[in-house]
Amino acid sequence: FFFFFQESMHAYAANVYRSVIEELMKGKQRKFIAVEQEFFRLWWDAVATDTYKQQVHQLLQEGRLEFVIGGQVMHDEAVTLIDDQILQLTEGHGFLYETFGIRPQFSWHIDPFGASATTPTLFALAGFNAHLISRIDYDLKADMQKNKKLQFVWQGSPSLSERQEIFTHIMDQYSYCTPSQIPFSNRSGFYWNGIAAFPDPPKDGVYPNMSLPVTDTNIHLYAQTMVANIKERAAWFRTSDVLWPWGCDKQFFNASVQYSNMDLLLDYINKHSDEFGVTVQYATVGDYFQAVYGRNLTWEIRDSQDFLPYSTEPFQAWTGFYTSRSTLKGIARRASSLLYAGESFFTQYVRKHPASSICKCGALKQLQSLRWAVSEVQHHDGITGTEAPKVKDMYMNNLMYGMFNVKKLMASIIFDMNNVKKNGEVYSSVYFKDSGIPDVDQYVVVYNPLAWNVTTFVTVSVSHLAMSVYDELGHPVPAQVQSSAESRSTYDMYILVAISGLSYRKYNVKPLNGKQSAFIGRSVKYKRKDITRADQQSRQLLPVVNNCYQVLFDQNTNLMYSITERETNQTVQLTQEFLEYHVNGDVMKGPISDNYLFAPNASAVPVSKAVGLEVVSGNLMTEIRQYFYSNGTSQDYIYAVYTRMYTVPEGYDGKLLCHRIEQEYSVGPLELNREAVLRTSTNLNTRQLLYTDSNGYQIQKRPFKAYVNNTVARNYYPMVQTAYIEDDTTRLMLLAERAHGVSSQGNGQVEVMLHRRLWNNLQWDLNYNLTLNDSSVVRPVIWVILGTKAGTNILYRTSVLALEHRPVVMFGALSGDKPKLPRQVHQNSVHGSPVTVPPNLHLQTLSIPGWRYSSNHAEQVRSIRMGKQKQGDADFSRVLLRIRHLYEVGEDPVLSQPVMVNLKSLLKGLGSVMVVEERSLTGTWDVNTLKRWKWKTAQYPSKGFTNSTETSENCIVTVHPKEIRTFFVYFQGQ
Repeated sequence: FFFFFQESMHAYAANVYRSVIEELMKGKQRKFIAVEQEFFRLWWDAVATDTYKQQVHQLLQEGRLEFVIGGQVMHDEAVTLIDDQILQLTEGHGFLYETFGIRPQFSWHIDPFGASATTPTLFALAGFNAHLISRIDYDLKADMQKNKKLQFVWQGSPSLSERQEIFTHIMDQYSYCTPSQIPFSNRSGFYWNGIAAFPDPPKDGVYPNMSLPVTDTNIHLYAQTMVANIKERAAWFRTSDVLWPWGCDKQFFNASVQYSNMDLLLDYINKHSDEFGVTVQYATVGDYFQAVYGRNLTWEIRDSQDFLPYSTEPFQAWTGFYTSRSTLKGIARRASSLLYAGESFFTQYVRKHPASSICKCGALKQLQSLRWAVSEVQHHDGITGTEAPKVKDMYMNNLMYGMFNVKKLMASIIFDMNNVKKNGEVYSSVYFKDSGIPDVDQYVVVYNPLAWNVTTFVTVSVSHLAMSVYDELGHPVPAQVQSSAESRSTYDMYILVAISGLSYRKYNVKPLNGKQSAFIGRSVKYKRKDITRADQQSRQLLPVVNNCYQVLFDQNTNLMYSITERETNQTVQLTQEFLEYHVNGDVMKGPISDNYLFAPNASAVPVSKAVGLEVVSGNLMTEIRQYFYSNGTSQDYIYAVYTRMYTVPEGYDGKLLCHRIEQEYSVGPLELNREAVLRTSTNLNTRQLLYTDSNGYQIQKRPFKAYVNNTVARNYYPMVQTAYIEDDTTRLMLLAERAHGVSSQGNGQVEVMLHRRLWNNLQWDLNYNLTLNDSSVVRPVIWVILGTKAGTNILYRTSVLALEHRPVVMFGALSGDKPKLPRQVHQNSVHGSPVTVPPNLHLQTLSIPGWRYSSNHAEQVRSIRMGKQKQGDADFSRVLLRIRHLYEVGEDPVLSQPVMVNLKSLLKGLGSVMVVEERSLTGTWDVNTLKRWKWKTAQYPSKGFTNSTETSENCIVTVHPKEIRTFFVYFQGQ
């Protein structure tokens, strides 16, 4: 987990590939594994000569170079969303299959900080035969090692269980680096190329810390050292095959000294194998797993329990990175969501406007720039916030550049389609923007990227209170205008939009012209209250009510007091406060917090003594603005909460909208060595049991555990989208639009870490500028849902996706004359009919990947062997479709049922479906030919291959709980 500036990384990576390829060609016995495609592709496209390219093809065919995982990066497992994991895996796999006709079958997830139970399912669906991890709790690893339990068959998904299980290997205590101590010298051993120095390598080729070379005098001692370590490890595993990782971070940049020394050592051990009792050979991960599989043993099953959080020693809980660099975490998710919208928008456009004026290849490049940026930030030192500021800036710049490209593409598609229509409307421009709206007639174009009908509010800035909004037919649209909490010069306008699946609508926003105007939100400001001296006896409660909830605020403190769910009349006492953990940054004084670690000194401390309150109420929404001050006279607030409750007029489906209490927070700039949390305390008897999501895919149960040391930090878990607490009848859910650390430090409590600002003097952190002195203000959003367990189960799966994929808002300025009003509502302007799936399914992907590979494997391999891979333009005829079932088996009597989907009618708006091919998760396997290894377990003693899914007859597929089904779809006339 070392990070570099881009230029040094490119220089280093280019050196590794050049140097390793040269060395592999020199000795038939030599092998090498390569993981992350991003660097390989940069080398392949920009540096590799034709000779090197030919050699790579040869080495792959011989099985001496092996790509493992094969994604763009080795993604983090704690704070990433399954959609983005799939994206980055697909991005790498598409390149490898198109270029070499190969499909990785093993994982090498050695470096993510803890292991998620979603990953085994992800890799099983991608066609992998075995999974390999390393970083799990130190005490658990010691126990598993002692009892030879480091290998097992993992059923990561309770619903998919043995259908998508995968054999999993955990590396022993030595992890993925070669032990460097050699007893016969004070120099290191086995790292003959030393430590990397880039971009300026030493002229004489002598790098720092080069290991003692193997010579006639020390070869026996070297061999003894290596064999002793191999035997120590052998005792921890059930088979006599030992995986001995050779290398570490930033190695093999000078592969010739590496291989020449190791060749001598391996030959020597094998010549004396009778004496040593060991034979050794170069191997890939695939070779190792093939050997273990061949032993035909029966393995234990592990259920869906994960390996989070991760601690390396008693005071080192790696739970800080769940929140580190919250701004980067937020932008990464916004980018992912925009990409999701852009993909389906472009796919529909290409299908419906084949002769369009937009250059399709250029458009695909715009999408690809965001695919690449969203993929790379999933790295375990990317979205985690565990990189140097320079590297964080690189990720941010790449994300912003990709978002700019996709926004430009979406705007030009709207522009093109509307100017082609010739119905009297001519746009002078279509654009995205963040500033206030000019006072001319304005079109607001809103695209719903979800395959459901969505009713929600979109917010735009306006310059006047008196405004009106009209739809395509000139009918007034409900809207509310009010003073902005952020800006003195503009107003916020909330427009109620109802849009069908994957469709867009246009709204005309005008200054008031005497007719119907938007509602106006009126503000009432309350006096700042000292919460330390509040009178508990004479409590005065201020109610805020919509159709679903009544929320009471205590006027003695200006804090929330209770929420009542009106349908069931359940009331939960509930109060929220901001606290800060004070943490140590001086290694001389004890454990530190840094980008990775969270090491609180003591319990969290409340931050504010006084709270100000303003209530802005109108017919459609009420916004409660709370401002938290360090004391009664401070000028500036340090924290703020904006709570929004919506009232939906008759004639609109307001179920989801009404049932969410939206909160936006303003946190920062923090003081140094402070970690800010929002703690919600209720009177629910939760027994300190917390539930959190695993990568937005499934829910994990998190009982509170007491430890000898560091109990607070070791009870923090990642919340990627969802966390909840409950008692026997009532559940309180929090839904998030970026990852946070979350914990339940008391009965009835849930706390979310929103921000961190740290400095420490650990030498290693200083060397890599890893001190997290993050002085930003962060603005995360959380939706709160309260209700019965059954009721919230129905609401939260759709709500969490509605938060992730909020509508995309664009603006159009009209040129010239007033438009003639069209005769019908264009709900379906991108295509014929909307694309809609039932509420328990999610249209996870609808895109045009552009891959040129043949979906017939034999044909693809043949064309590569003959050097006939298709060059030139991308393939626009293949549409990639993924459908995911959102529910677990038995979770809901109705929504947990399998669903039959007719793909022809689902996609009729895009044209006439001719051919549907079902594929593996990343698209590289035909599911009918994918035969994964079946490892023997006590549950299923017969060994053989597992075939995963029933195939689709005549375009009708049945999607079972938790399945993610992937298809290539081809339409008529392509």
